[in-house]
Amino acid sequence: MLAIACPGQGSQTPGFLNPWLDLPGVRGHLEQLSDRAGTDLIRHGTVSDEDTIKDTAVAQPLIVAAGIVTARLLLTDHTLTAATVLAGHSVGEITASAVAGALSEEDAVALVRVRANAMAEAAGATPTGMSAVLGGDPEEVASRLADLELTAANANGGGQVVAAGTLDQLAALADNPPAKARVIALKVAGAFHTSHMAPAVTALEQLRPLLAPADPIATLISNYDGNPVATGDGNLDSLIAQVSRPVRWDLCMESMQGMGVTGMIELSPAGTLTGLAKRGMRGTATFAVKSPEDLDAARSFIEDHTRTTDLDPSLRPEGPQ
Repeated sequence: MLAIACPGQGSQTPGFLNPWLDLPGVRGHLEQLSDRAGTDLIRHGTVSDEDTIKDTAVAQPLIVAAGIVTARLLLTDHTLTAATVLAGHSVGEITASAVAGALSEEDAVALVRVRANAMAEAAGATPTGMSAVLGGDPEEVASRLADLELTAANANGGGQVVAAGTLDQLAALADNPPAKARVIALKVAGAFHTSHMAPAVTALEQLRPLLAPADPIATLISNYDGNPVATGDGNLDSLIAQVSRPVRWDLCMESMQGMGVTGMIELSPAGTLTGLAKRGMRGTATFAVKSPEDLDAARSFIEDHTRTTDLDPSLRPEGPQ
């Protein structure tokens, strides 16, 4: 069984779109997505520097557009069935929703445009940030975060938790980390997936009436609890709420393994989620699509892990989520 993973913010690097523009149709596709995103995705993916593409308002549309472009080049109508699993990390859930047919490309880019700008604005209201906590006893890590009133904004599996909160709270964590744990400050603009992002949720709710969600044609897993979402409206509910609640990628990986996923392929800009899968989904084959040179091998990987049979009935999503 095949899983298609869509990365989140932080996966982008300067110039990563350059080789993709040599492929027929890619430039025109990116121009269309740029118009909808209200920003020059081609420029940001080719010549913009690292600081520019770290800006939340730039990074999020860029990552979603890259995944959508990769998917169009790589996937066929026969690839996406209920026996194909789609999952995205944070903003990558919007990419996954577009690939799974739960949002049109146009709606996905409109959603990420509002999301990115609203999250950037919310991040500017209070000095906040995020830090990765690597290792340590899970209970001790959770206790330390609770003592400092920090949120475990990302649970990524493999002993990696991302703490989010004010810069003072994060400084206190770095000064006195849990035993046998390392704390690494992340270069992000704010405390994403926490209550600090509540204004962004409001902005997305205002956008909702302009969107036309549809039921996914593939099995689409939610960051909230690792379970499939059954309907387009349920998925949109999850995407909006996700902005201010933690990302449980650990549960997504557990769910994929429980469904019998044998291979995970990660869309561009790839590498982060396949890296996590090597620790959290041991025994599952992985493939990171990093450049056009990977496409032929990626198609073979997809063929090797695509099943024509449907999911076991007990694993199918039932009702709104």
